[in-house]
Amino acid sequence: MIKVNLTILFQFVLLVSYAQQNLVPYVHPLIGTEKMGHTFPGATVPFGSVQLSPDSDTLSYELNGKYNGDVYKYCAGYKYEDKTIVGFSHTHFSGTGHSDLGDFLIMPTQGALQLNPGVASNPKSGYRSAFSHANEVAEAGYYKVKLDDHKILAELTASNRVGFHQYTFPKSDQSHIILDLMHGIYNYDDKTVWTFVRVVNDTLVTGYRQTNGWARTRTVYFALSFSKPFKSYGQKNLDKAQVYKGFWRKFDQTRNFPDIAGKRIRMYFDFDTEEGEQVKLKMALSPVSQENALANMRAEVPHWNFEQVKAKAQADWNRELNKIQIDASETDKVNFYTSLYHTFINPTEYMDVNGQYKGLDQGVHQAAGFTNYTTFSLWDTYRALHPFFNLMQPARNNDMVKSMLSHYDQSTLKMLPVWSHYANDNWCMSGYHSVSVIADAVIKGVFNGDAQKALDACIATSNHRDYEGIGDYIDKGYIPASANGTSVSNTLEYAYDDWCIAQMAKKLNRQDVYETYRKRAQNWQNVFDKSIGFMRPRLTDGSFKKEFDVLSTHGQGFIEGNSWNFSFFVPQDPASLIQYMGGPKKFAARLDTLFAMNLPDKFFAETEDITREGIIGGYIHGNEPAHHVAYLYNWAGQPWKTQERVRMILNMQYKPTPDGLGGNDDCGQMSAWYMFSSMGFYPVAPGSDEYALGSPSVKSARLQLENGQTFTVEAINQSDKNVYVQKVLLNGKPLTQPSITHADILKGGKLTFYMTNKPVRK
Repeated sequence: MIKVNLTILFQFVLLVSYAQQNLVPYVHPLIGTEKMGHTFPGATVPFGSVQLSPDSDTLSYELNGKYNGDVYKYCAGYKYEDKTIVGFSHTHFSGTGHSDLGDFLIMPTQGALQLNPGVASNPKSGYRSAFSHANEVAEAGYYKVKLDDHKILAELTASNRVGFHQYTFPKSDQSHIILDLMHGIYNYDDKTVWTFVRVVNDTLVTGYRQTNGWARTRTVYFALSFSKPFKSYGQKNLDKAQVYKGFWRKFDQTRNFPDIAGKRIRMYFDFDTEEGEQVKLKMALSPVSQENALANMRAEVPHWNFEQVKAKAQADWNRELNKIQIDASETDKVNFYTSLYHTFINPTEYMDVNGQYKGLDQGVHQAAGFTNYTTFSLWDTYRALHPFFNLMQPARNNDMVKSMLSHYDQSTLKMLPVWSHYANDNWCMSGYHSVSVIADAVIKGVFNGDAQKALDACIATSNHRDYEGIGDYIDKGYIPASANGTSVSNTLEYAYDDWCIAQMAKKLNRQDVYETYRKRAQNWQNVFDKSIGFMRPRLTDGSFKKEFDVLSTHGQGFIEGNSWNFSFFVPQDPASLIQYMGGPKKFAARLDTLFAMNLPDKFFAETEDITREGIIGGYIHGNEPAHHVAYLYNWAGQPWKTQERVRMILNMQYKPTPDGLGGNDDCGQMSAWYMFSSMGFYPVAPGSDEYALGSPSVKSARLQLENGQTFTVEAINQSDKNVYVQKVLLNGKPLTQPSITHADILKGGKLTFYMTNKPVRK
């Protein structure tokens, strides 16, 4: 009886210790908002359609007829260094190196009405306001700031499809809500193609906006509801004068007119407010229609209880964050859970509560049996984010793959997405990395759809001859430098993707496909110049380009990287690469040089995605192509150097401060690298079921898997100095190789690292 009671007591203690923790305080959304992180600090829910966040300036993409380089700082709409806020818009990318969105900017003001944003040097010249970080709070699912010039406290929260605003006003008979329908991120004069607004009554406004930007044909519908009737309203239309004026001119459309249309519109809504009075707004979005936007609002937030919506948003975040519970220092917990938060922002759900969404064909589709997603930054996220989802969000990643296949079905080009958002492909970056995501999901048993059809879509995409040198790649085995400015990196990325197709074909018993793509996967060898030991552009006649600099990131045949980093991009076959580079010792020495060398600023001055903050020696962690490189020491027989480098990168590139990210978070890829690496393992080659081992920075991590199993990582004798691994046990049995498999994790159990302060050479 005593033994039984002790067993029950022990199980109870375990249950309590594993109960849901309040992890929201460890999420600091301001991390990455300064310098190069390009994250946003506002309110969203996990994978939410709405990202309600402050925008801190209105720079145009165009300046004197050319690209305005300063706009790059505003990819997320907000820059921590700024001193003013122009308003709060409802759609944002997290961590990207290009941009769009910033839809439906709301700004509360009081005093004389102003319908221009003014300038940062003189915020009172427009509706913008000065603010102080001392009066700013950013949490998962909640944002608050005092707008100093208007004496208004702004609070934001969100549901999946609804942004909820709460503004506390002073006493005034000149209180206003500005709705700026011209505002956008990466904006320019003609970006807005058309806007329509319908004032339904004194508390409800609906409409839509169509833009032509990174997404060529993007339409977003809205329904805006006020908690208090406005006493009057109006608009200012800044459209360029046209010869044809139509007969709408019969009406005075500037004030209290309910049917509004144009390209360049700002609206205002007037109120009388008492001291401390709260005016609340709900802005619901839809990809399909105004009616659906209103239905989304009524389904998700049918009430006016701001605290209830905030509490649900934070409960949703807490549920997701608790999928991994760690024991670590307070600083590491902030880094860990903020990274986990950033990994669970994108991709975003893209459909209404009734399952409707707009497809790539611009038609309305019904998502049958899956949730439709958008925001696929695949050149970045195939590396670690989607593999992380296969581990911690498999049901969602299954739906993401189905979303990609729906994209393929709707495409007149019959191609899988390259970089897609809002029913468009913007074709940004290189490779056809949907292939990697699909293959990884199929091989790991995550995808439950028609895998043969998925493979056919991958094959069709990889054979689209007129896309970015694919024809030359198929015919010659490489892309000539004369045909493409990123010929080498494209060749390398296609070769990796082709390896992914081969692995999927092998699993699906398509032997002919396997043989074809196994051979194509070796095309990386065709751009490796053995005479210098680097990847190098080749000309049409087969010779290597003579004018070549292995350090430069511009004009050398690579995208957002140089030959020093891309020469290690053969994640599908490190063993062969090692032989090409002279064997394990020379290969490891080459890696040593990469991490220790000096890369002068001039070699990346023309590449805005690469800055000094994200560079360690010549290794560029602030950009993605070399994210697997630190783990390659494992293949060279020197795993202790992988352990040392990984811990160095974790410490140098991730800090709990606004400037704490060494580069663009890129829709969660930088954060996903942190998540894997801090737990001690990393997917060097998605499309394989293998993870390379590194050096965990947490003392322990408990992963609650969707299959009901739990997998625990434990680091014995963990400390800042004990970065080396003495031995590793999987469920009590020693590992003889520095790797584990996906199946090992799914079975549940424990991975135990024994840490020491000295390299263990075997």
